[in-house]
Order: sequence, then structure tokens, then C-alpha cells
Amino acid sequence: MDSVQEAAKKEWSLKKRVYRARWSYAMITPYFIFFFLFTILPVLASIVLSFTYFNMLEAPTFIGWDNYIKLFLQDDIFLIALKNTLLFAVITGPISYLMCLLFAWIINEFKGKLRAFLTLIFYAPSICGQAYLVWSLILSSDRYGYLNGFLIRWGFIDEPILWFQTEAYVLPCLIIVQLWLSLGTGFLSFIAGLQTVDRSLYEAAAVDGVKNRWQELWYVTLPSMRPQLMFGAVMQITSSFAVADVSTMLAGNPSVNYAGATIVTHLLDYGTYRFEMGYASAIATCLFLLMVGSNKLIQRLLRRVGE
Repeated sequence: MDSVQEAAKKEWSLKKRVYRARWSYAMITPYFIFFFLFTILPVLASIVLSFTYFNMLEAPTFIGWDNYIKLFLQDDIFLIALKNTLLFAVITGPISYLMCLLFAWIINEFKGKLRAFLTLIFYAPSICGQAYLVWSLILSSDRYGYLNGFLIRWGFIDEPILWFQTEAYVLPCLIIVQLWLSLGTGFLSFIAGLQTVDRSLYEAAAVDGVKNRWQELWYVTLPSMRPQLMFGAVMQITSSFAVADVSTMLAGNPSVNYAGATIVTHLLDYGTYRFEMGYASAIATCLFLLMVGSNKLIQRLLRRVGE
């Protein structure tokens, strides 16, 4: 009897809180509707379609786990793409995350217009539409490419290197370009987070024995901007797993012996060119699970910041 009364009391309390915040719920309703229609619903539809054969001309046919069996046991290109994607994530994810944090920390020490100018300089490559044109000129495979011209002029090589036509060079070149493009939204969130840290915390930390800037960073700055750290981690992980444009624009799709293939380029191949939407959905589901698992791991690690 007591448990029933307690449950009824909690229900009444919940209804009361919802009623008090009714205008707040009304304001977020449009966002929730769009989020459900264009994020949650497509993800659920993709998971369902991954268990079907669907070519967009006929109705989906349920085939069970066949797409996943083919993906991991028969599709050698997917295994290459998976390896490349994991290399991208392991290398560019942490490095770009630390680069964003380091540059944001340094730039935050400047004031006014100089800080705004430096922020624009570092952020510009991630939004520049001509970024791939710049790198295609630098890594051009003839002697007129800037890098080849420099190496030939100074006697490091005798003939031009075919950067994106040589399997061994494709992935390292793509990783370098991706790192150059990685100071994006996460970088801006770190800049914003650093500017919101309460300065009185540094004074209190000095009284408690914090002696240098590195200790201030670990014990004061980073714990004070955990929401921005989490957001930046999500953005960097997503971008490192979702590499596609840099590969297709510079190395082509397919690249030489699929040296630059990623899960997303493989997904585009089946979803955009072959229209095998069931198989493409299975690829997308695997990518989704990889991202979710990585985000959970990063969240657990970031909770320990400042301990």
C-alpha cells in the first residue's frame, strides 16, 4: 500500500514539474520533431533495412544476417576500409583533439582583435571550399607540384613521386590533410569554454598549492570546461570516423588498391552508385556502432579529468 502511494506521489510530482516547465517543453518541441524525423528515424530505418535486400526498385526482402555475414566474411574491400578508418580514428582523432585544445589554450591568452584574428586563421581551413585544391597543388604528381618541386630542387629525389598513385603514400598523405582540416567546431567550443572559466578559481587554486600553468590546466581549466571537452570529443570522433571527402577528392574513389578507402567511401559506393541499400544500411549500422562505442569510451576517460 505504501509503495502504491509513493508511486502515485512521484507521478503527481512529475506531472507538476512538467506543467511548470510547459513553455520550455513547447519551445523544444520543434527541435525534437526535426531531430526525430531526420536523425532518430533514419537510424532506426537503416538498422531495419540492414536485415533486408533492397535495391530501391523492389520492395525490401528480409534476408536476416546475410548482409553482415557477407560484410565480415566475404567483402575484402570492407575489411580494408575498416582498417583504414580505424587508423584514421586512432591517429587523427586524439592528435586533432589535443591540437584543438592546445591551440585554443594558447590563443585564449591573447586579447581582443588579435585573438579573434588568430581564431579565424586556425578555423578557416575547416570551412574553406578550396582546401582540397590547395593540397592537390602541393601533392601534385608531376614536377610542378610544390612538394615534388621542393624535393627535386634540394636533391632529395631525382624524379617526381606519384603521391596519390602509389599505394604506400596514399593513406599517410590523407592523414596529414585530415589533420590540417581538423581544427573545426571542436576548436571553437574549446575557445568558448576557456573564456567561461571563472578567474577566481585560479586564485583559490593558488592558495591550495597549485604552482604552475600545467597544474592550473589540469586541476582548474579542464574540469571547468568538461561540457566543451565532451562536445569536442564527440565532434572529433565523428569527423575521424566519417572521413570520405578528403579521400574521394584527392585519391579518388576507388583509390589505388583501395589504399584510401574508408567505411564511408565504401558506404557511398553501395548506396550511391550500386543502389544496394540493404547492404549499405548494414555498413552504416556498423559505422554507427563504432561511433557510439568510441564515444562511450571517451566519456569514461573524460570523467577522470582533474582527479
